Amino acid sequence: MVRATFRYYRHYLAFLLAIEEINTNSQILPNITLGYQIHDSCGMELKALSGALDISYGTMHPVFNNRVQFPSFYRTSPNEEAEIDGIVQILKHFGWKWVGLIISDDDTGYRGREKFTYALTSYNACIAFSSVLKYNFYIYFNHENNIFQEIERTTANVIVLFISIKYTYSFAHLFSMYNIPQKTWITSSFFPNVMVYRQEELEIALNGSLSLLVQEGEIIGFKQFFYGFSPNKYTKDELTTDTWEKLFHCYFPRVVTYIPGRTYKTCTGNETLSDADLSIYGDHNYRVTYRVYTAVYALAHALHNLYSAQPPANHWDKLVNLKNNVNPWQINAAVKNEFGSPAAKFDILKFLFLPNNNIQKRKIGNVNVLSSKEIYVHVDSSVNLGLPHFDGIPQSLCNDPCAPGSRKSKREGAPSCCYDCVKCVDGEMSNRTDAPECLKCPEDMKSNLQRIDCIPKEINYLSYMDSMGSSLTSITLMLFCSTAAVLGIFLKYWDTPIVRANNQNLSCILLISLMLCFLCTLLFIGRPTQICCLLRQVTFGFVFTISVSSVLAKTLTVIIAFNATKPGSKLKKYVGTQLSIILVILCSLGEMGISLGWMASNPPFVEADMISEKDFINLMCNEGSVIFFFNIIAYMGTLALLSFIAAFLAKDFPDQFNEAKNITFSMLVFCSVWVTFVPAYLSSKGSRMVAAEIFAILASSSGLLGCIFGPKCYIIYLKPELNKRETRVHII
Repeated sequence: MVRATFRYYRHYLAFLLAIEEINTNSQILPNITLGYQIHDSCGMELKALSGALDISYGTMHPVFNNRVQFPSFYRTSPNEEAEIDGIVQILKHFGWKWVGLIISDDDTGYRGREKFTYALTSYNACIAFSSVLKYNFYIYFNHENNIFQEIERTTANVIVLFISIKYTYSFAHLFSMYNIPQKTWITSSFFPNVMVYRQEELEIALNGSLSLLVQEGEIIGFKQFFYGFSPNKYTKDELTTDTWEKLFHCYFPRVVTYIPGRTYKTCTGNETLSDADLSIYGDHNYRVTYRVYTAVYALAHALHNLYSAQPPANHWDKLVNLKNNVNPWQINAAVKNEFGSPAAKFDILKFLFLPNNNIQKRKIGNVNVLSSKEIYVHVDSSVNLGLPHFDGIPQSLCNDPCAPGSRKSKREGAPSCCYDCVKCVDGEMSNRTDAPECLKCPEDMKSNLQRIDCIPKEINYLSYMDSMGSSLTSITLMLFCSTAAVLGIFLKYWDTPIVRANNQNLSCILLISLMLCFLCTLLFIGRPTQICCLLRQVTFGFVFTISVSSVLAKTLTVIIAFNATKPGSKLKKYVGTQLSIILVILCSLGEMGISLGWMASNPPFVEADMISEKDFINLMCNEGSVIFFFNIIAYMGTLALLSFIAAFLAKDFPDQFNEAKNITFSMLVFCSVWVTFVPAYLSSKGSRMVAAEIFAILASSSGLLGCIFGPKCYIIYLKPELNKRETRVHII
């Protein structure tokens, strides 16, 4: 109790020092001497309450902020709401989002819990548990065990203590009864009162605690006044003599009841306070004591302001009885603190309980609360906040933070700060810890494997360097060379029956158009350009139409030649004419008309498809008008179908070199390829779509080459005896 007695006695000495300084300073209250009366708050409650409602050095209740209900109340310490804001900012500064809370069973505790809950929610933190400390623990004997179980069970490494001063002993009793797990404790301004009840269990558990205390203030001259003070000057002040007796375990001569056999030490009044065990309080920069000192000066300056405003200017020497000349409302009007509260400035202290009853209090930072939305926190980065229980700054989270590349996902039935981590899907990324959402990458980019960044998508097109592109190019060149070789064979054997029998000119046109068809596929390979997109479909359509129309003309030539041999046939006049060439030209003009309409209305263009494939940008030719594209395919298909029908009808004509059967089979291959191409083309994307069309071109052209000219080359080289005029039954 010596420490508790000294704490309040120190406030009293600061009070006396302020009065003595004011009374000796002629500049503040000339010709006025301040006096004082001290009332025991237990014995004279009304007097104590009346004094507290004028100016208070320590009352922190926020209700007194109401200037309408309490117009004459002024405090020299910040209110408890500012203290709560400061503690919340400390939690926010260190990223502690999973916090335990112990409050006192009174208005202060419940107000604190409500404000803490709201404030923590504002930055996505939450309370891991909330326990209420009862004042009369002898009645509520189970509640201490419940609090201990909450502390032992929680995964929070940080616990906030927000209790009233009168609950200090209940708090100390809790720590003396149980082996409290090692945590980081954040305490309010009640914490210095714990020093009165120092116990080994309490010191072990609370070692390294952080406490938010009102900012220190220096009282100049107080140290000399402190050590030079003697109660002999205040013999009528029972508070002084009673405290002196408790501090030095002596008694002043007076009427007391002495116990026989006990030795009593007489107080002289010359004892020095430096002999008392007061090292716990450190130097003479005080907190609450400084507020007592400033409260007296606030009242003195209010009186000074009041009388300075009254004429005449030399009225100070005429004042005789201050009590009869000043009303309380006049003093209230003279106080210049509009809101009745000082600036909320706090120091952050770290308490270390050392051996030999020593306590190290180290200031590690400060908090300046300008308003509930404007709070500044500074913490000394060189301080090891984890000592002695943790290495470095402890973490206090409901779960491990979500690493970059993932996002938070709400955990059903759990508080808001408890969540699961879900990896970002393809095309999304997060590059910070605990990202609430994954960010979608731009269309031309994709997420990397770690999902922490967006990287450019690869440009995809059918390249000559790709395995598929190089393979198709090789096949194209091989087929082109094969067709050129067949053309060379036909030119070499130009006058042989088998070449002459099947219309030499149409055969050459067909072979040349097939060569061009093979070369057209090269327009589909490589990086698409606007020129290639414009040329490749119409060029292929025109050249391939010549090929199919040549086949149709060859078939019609066979039919005309066979029917012209019949008596009275009118088809004789068409034998040997240029009808077949005209037919090829007319069919080609039809194809040209469709192509010109396509180019004029909605021509193809280069397009970057960023949607079809998540990892690639498909650089492709947009056909512009799908209708025109399939019209070209349908036009060639119609010619092929007519050729198939005509060849099927002429397949049994009696001619040794009749190629109608070969044309029938070639058109069957042609139609099968392009019927299969349509669904394959529509279901493909990017380079696979281009490859499907190239395959259809090569397959159908190869079918024409192989089915029509393969048997002729076979006869020319392997059955030359059949390539004679006399073997023919009928020459076309």
